[in-house]
Amino acid sequence: MSLTELDDGLVRRMAIGAVFSDFGGKIHSVGFHRTDDLLVTSSEDDSLRLFDIANAKQLKITYHKKHGTDRVCFTHHPSSLICSSRYNLESTGESLRYLSMYDNRILRYFKGHKDRVVSLCMSPINDSFMSGSLDRSVRLWDLRVNACQGILHLRGRPAVAYDQQGLVFAIAMEGGAVKLFDSRCYDKGPFDTFLVGGDTAEVNDIKFSNDGKSMLLTTTNNNIYVLDAYRGEKKCGFSLEPSQGTPIEATFTPDGKYVLSGSGDGTLHAWNIDNPSEVARWENNIGVVSCLKWAPRRAMFVAASTVLTFWIPNDGEPPSPADPPAD
Repeated sequence: MSLTELDDGLVRRMAIGAVFSDFGGKIHSVGFHRTDDLLVTSSEDDSLRLFDIANAKQLKITYHKKHGTDRVCFTHHPSSLICSSRYNLESTGESLRYLSMYDNRILRYFKGHKDRVVSLCMSPINDSFMSGSLDRSVRLWDLRVNACQGILHLRGRPAVAYDQQGLVFAIAMEGGAVKLFDSRCYDKGPFDTFLVGGDTAEVNDIKFSNDGKSMLLTTTNNNIYVLDAYRGEKKCGFSLEPSQGTPIEATFTPDGKYVLSGSGDGTLHAWNIDNPSEVARWENNIGVVSCLKWAPRRAMFVAASTVLTFWIPNDGEPPSPADPPAD
């Protein structure tokens, strides 16, 4: 279903429309292509999987036993991905790979990080991308060049995000510090720094809303903050049940009016942020949801644990079983 104007009623009607349960372990990361109806997942079984979200079909699966799969995102090309490694980081230094799902070929390695990459983001306007690592650095890269284009040393675990125009990027770190950089002259340092007071936890994730007006900050103790992207003021905040060892993910809807999140008790929640209130709460039977993203151009979101679920507005139809993967 293509994206129509969202309202509280439509958000409440979201329900599971398809289930994919043949993953061999936890799903680490999910990502949508910006313009094509495609989803990519990375999981503990070292697989990358490509899905057609319009028809709820798995299109392709590739395995990556040498490096493993961790964070993943699309480039601008619908069959090309950036994926971070889980294994052999010390021996190879190959912390990131640029690869083609079309012919399962690695196009380029990016070396530099000394520890796991925990945040990965592609520029919406060019071939630049950013990675944040447990080695307490953020690195800036260009798909066309092996060498790192820039490095920022930080305190603690970083989370990174570009705004939808690609002109600004944000780096969030422990203590609720969010630094904003001009992506054309980041070497001059941040042009603004916000502090979310009162939360000393490490940051798990940061996202911009599509309209660029809000930022979504998720901490490792499952607190979620919606910030004004211009002034850094806290618009609203939500506290979820703790999820030991499983970080949760929160997501904006494409119009920036709603935020969705998982919780440590296995529930999913949706809030209207214009008039801060919970508009929906769903029980689910797939455990704690570690990956959650709303599709860019559809009335649809995906939620994942060791199982991947597609959620669409419920119009009385029963959920469809997952299609077997195409060869």
